[in-house]
Amino acid sequence: MKHSSFKYFAAGILFFFLINNTSAQTNRNMANDNHYAWPENVKPPVADKKDRQLIAHGDTRQDPYYWMNDFFKKGPDSTKVVEYLQAENAYYETMTAGTNALQEKLYEEMKGRIKEKDESVPVFKNGYYYYSRVEPGKDYYVYCRKKGDLSAAEEVLLDVNKMAEGHNYFSATGFSVSRDNKLLAYGVDVLSRRQYKIYIKNIETGEIYKDEIPNTEGNPVWANDNKTLFYTSKNLLTLLSEKINRHTLGTDAATDVTVYEEKDPSNYIGVSKTKSDEYIVISSSATLSSENLYLDAGQPQDAFKVFQPRMKEVLYYIDHANGHFYIQTNLDARNFRIMTAAEGKTGVADWKEMVAHNKDILIENFELFKNFMVVSERKSGLTQVHVIDLRNNQGHYLAFDEPSYTASVAYTPEYNSEVVRFNYTSLITPSSVYDYDMTHRTKKLMKQQEVVGGYSSTDYVTERLYATATDGTSIPISIVYKKGFKKDGNKPLLLYAYGSYGISMDATFNSARLSLLNRGFAYAIAHIRGGQEMGRYWYEDGKMKKKMNTFNDFINCAEFLIAQKYTAKEHLYASGGSAGGLLMGAVVNLRPDLWHGIIAAVPFVDVVTTMSDASIPLTTNEYDEWGNPADKDSYFYMKSYSPYDNVTKKDYPNMLVTTGLHDSQVQYFEPAKWVARLRDFKTDHNKIFLYTNMDAGHGGASGRFKVLKDRAREYAFLLSLEGIKN
Repeated sequence: MKHSSFKYFAAGILFFFLINNTSAQTNRNMANDNHYAWPENVKPPVADKKDRQLIAHGDTRQDPYYWMNDFFKKGPDSTKVVEYLQAENAYYETMTAGTNALQEKLYEEMKGRIKEKDESVPVFKNGYYYYSRVEPGKDYYVYCRKKGDLSAAEEVLLDVNKMAEGHNYFSATGFSVSRDNKLLAYGVDVLSRRQYKIYIKNIETGEIYKDEIPNTEGNPVWANDNKTLFYTSKNLLTLLSEKINRHTLGTDAATDVTVYEEKDPSNYIGVSKTKSDEYIVISSSATLSSENLYLDAGQPQDAFKVFQPRMKEVLYYIDHANGHFYIQTNLDARNFRIMTAAEGKTGVADWKEMVAHNKDILIENFELFKNFMVVSERKSGLTQVHVIDLRNNQGHYLAFDEPSYTASVAYTPEYNSEVVRFNYTSLITPSSVYDYDMTHRTKKLMKQQEVVGGYSSTDYVTERLYATATDGTSIPISIVYKKGFKKDGNKPLLLYAYGSYGISMDATFNSARLSLLNRGFAYAIAHIRGGQEMGRYWYEDGKMKKKMNTFNDFINCAEFLIAQKYTAKEHLYASGGSAGGLLMGAVVNLRPDLWHGIIAAVPFVDVVTTMSDASIPLTTNEYDEWGNPADKDSYFYMKSYSPYDNVTKKDYPNMLVTTGLHDSQVQYFEPAKWVARLRDFKTDHNKIFLYTNMDAGHGGASGRFKVLKDRAREYAFLLSLEGIKN
């Protein structure tokens, strides 16, 4: 299911993560299994079955593993659930013990490419330079600042390494400094359930105040009086963000005032501050419509005003600068346009167009400055940066020359800046940070990710390919491989995709991936429908009752890569996580013959059951993505592709399925039930492993090195299937 995301502070983990029946499948995979001798006579756990009928619209589904839901419901089978997951972990460890040395080698190799002592490029805001740094051997960041000049003394805001001591999982997020620069508010999650407790620190004295605000989204926002905080509060059962509360420094959080309560359970809500620092904004947004409320940041006790009441199938997002509001909206503009509105006249009738709609260019977001606006756009599936001078409305674009790349506007908080920061990367170009002078149109490389041990982009090749989908649509593919890779159909290839929520999976560099490329693998990203790479319609054509396009696109990309001899079925692997795990589950049911191995991370595979249970986190927020099973047509369409409901007696490829016991986005029981059913039905001798991180949630392990253990596990699985032992 969907990840939470924030405008400036986001942690993105690309999960490396698909399926018909032929008699040759079993023989082919048995032959390949000779590459790695799985231990013999070790049987996987067999999950108990308990009769459970789920009835809707006159249709009955049998779910003998429904009892696995019990852990968080504290039912009679809670202990049994944990014991079963532990048994699956023990089976995985026994079966893959022969890869332990390879996993350790991969881990040390990937860790060895990371610069252990490093520092971010400082950003300037309200008189201070802010940056983060990491120390050798440490998993977490130290967040710091310097006043006025980079030669000034360092002030440590948070040392997350010290904060994380004694915790198996630790996440600190949403750092917010008060207008007078004296107080820091931040959120902490120690379970990976995305339930953050907000703390407040006096930066000058180091004191952590007694104000503790539990069960939040973890992104506090200061009003301009330096004593009032706004934050998003969650429902304890569903984990939905339902309220925006106001907290006054020094008071008990139990007395906090609710200033907004969302009545529509399909909407996500959040609170933020405009670029001008003049307004607090509450946003409420579903897939198809949104609404914003605003408040003078200097008058936090006042009531919020509705900017423009929500309109059916109209999305809009606002920011403020120069005494005007700027609005990004799809009103009469499928790919969005940008409007302006004067203070006090915010209704749609008073909106004036600034950047017109273009059917070939998707407007994704914009960043405001006193004299400039920087618009992030997409054209022909590639990102582009559009700079507009607000003084004369003249615009120009930054130029990029690789066939497949990602360029994005970076956090540039200073409102008066004439320089915008942007990030640039590709499948062969390490992450790079540039400062771009918008007046003189010059750019300066501030930092490029260092790959320790030596790396040259000229040793690798990246291409932009296009496959033809079943309905004739052209599907982009980004691919990378090491020079010398022969397109003879005998080389291994890992194909990745996501394909949901309009989230675009762009070509980015990953030093850990070199461990696959250097061993002869090619790595490809299928930019399938359901994402938004080619514009809003690309997303709309891969959701709701067009969801099958997502799965067919991925299959068509795989067939194209085989036809072009980049690989063959015997050497083709696929990976996807969360909603991308749904993709994996769907395509292993549709075309199991295409893949030698699958990695499905935290996979959303029990679509109908989850979407029928409003008590499960995020369910009601997602009706506009998948449909509401209360509707008969939506129910049967979801059932037609739901991986768990479509497991049948056939050969399935080798699979590694991972989950986290504390996952709040895709509950652990979905992959656990799916694996149990796959084992019950499959007719081959291939291996299916379930690995549960008993201490983590949706994002897996925390920390910059711990996560490499997950990558090493996945890569060792792929390499073993391919017969690569070192």
